[in-house]
Amino acid sequence: MNDALFDLTGQVAVVTGTSRGLGQYLARALAKAGADLVLTSRKRETLSAFAAEIEAMGRRALSLELDVRDRQSIERMAAEAQAAFGQIHILVNNAGCNIRKPALDVTWDDWNQILETNLRGTFFVAQAVARGMIAKGYGRIVNIGSVTSVFGYAGLAPYGASRGGVRQLTMSLADDWGRFGVTVNCLAPGWFRTEQNKILYEDKEWVETLVDRIPMKRPGQPHDLDGAVVFLASEASRYVTGQTLLVDGGITVGSMRATPAKKS
Repeated sequence: MNDALFDLTGQVAVVTGTSRGLGQYLARALAKAGADLVLTSRKRETLSAFAAEIEAMGRRALSLELDVRDRQSIERMAAEAQAAFGQIHILVNNAGCNIRKPALDVTWDDWNQILETNLRGTFFVAQAVARGMIAKGYGRIVNIGSVTSVFGYAGLAPYGASRGGVRQLTMSLADDWGRFGVTVNCLAPGWFRTEQNKILYEDKEWVETLVDRIPMKRPGQPHDLDGAVVFLASEASRYVTGQTLLVDGGITVGSMRATPAKKS
């Protein structure tokens, strides 16, 4: 195995939504592979501790304010990142939100908040950063999807619609920008415990039901995404584009046991 294929030394990665949660794990994995980081959040001050952590690893870290629901904020972030580093090699489109409600209870504002953040935001951040990538003839864009990009779940109608849209968007952008040396892929985590869904994991019965449907027999841990994000951000994936990489413990092979459970 050629380790150089996964080496990100000298490259710059923008990771959106890095004030907490999976965004920090994804950014940390890229930094460990050698990348310098542009960290973003709606409130820049929430990034200070994490930026210090990245710098302690010997990487450069630039903290920028970004609201993915605001077009001007997106354009400003992309311009500031480009000006600071000269070239952005990698974008991880991680910023997202969710509101869990039965479909009959979803409001107009709920729908707009989720779709504007997860889908519209993903597109316009990719568009803004891709301009510089196309000019340089190189780029790696990793859009964060979800198991809901391919599976439907009650209570997640707008969220699933947004993540399914991210998967379709990824394929379209891959076709648009492949000729310019820019790959676009979707990294789709399965059931991981995050700030957004931690209340679910407090329900022991729900966790047991979930685990029963996962071939690996456990929910995902944040570090399970490390190798996948580095792969999609590196030269190792140079001929991979338009794809959705599910890191889900196998839950999407089929979530219903087809044989009776063995009794102990």
